[in-house]
Formats: sequence, C-alpha cells, structure tokens
Amino acid sequence: MLMRKIERFLAKTGMPVTKFGRLAAHDPRLVGDLRNGREPRTSLSSRIEHFMNTYGKQDHVA
Repeated sequence: MLMRKIERFLAKTGMPVTKFGRLAAHDPRLVGDLRNGREPRTSLSSRIEHFMNTYGKQDHVA
C-alpha cells in the first residue's frame, strides 16, 4: 500500500526517486530498496507519509 502511494506521488510530482528518498528519509536508495522488497518500520512509514502529505504546502504564519 505504501509503495503504491509513493509511486503515485512520484508520478504526480515528477520527482526523481533518489530525491524523494533523500527528502523523505535521508536515504537516496529508499525507493529502489522498497521496490526490491524492503519492509520499512512503522516510524519510517510514518515519516514517508508525512512527507508526502505536506510536500508543497507552505506554513502560513500570522
């Protein structure tokens, strides 16, 4: 399920896989490893989800 979300995010944004891994988890090999069967821990999955959910949104400070 997480990998599908990542693939949709990558297609939508056009972001290279290594950049995604670097920004989301400080691991440029992340997407390749996930595609090859790596199972992320809950904390890493949460970080990835958070990154995708907040990417491109700006904080509005009043």
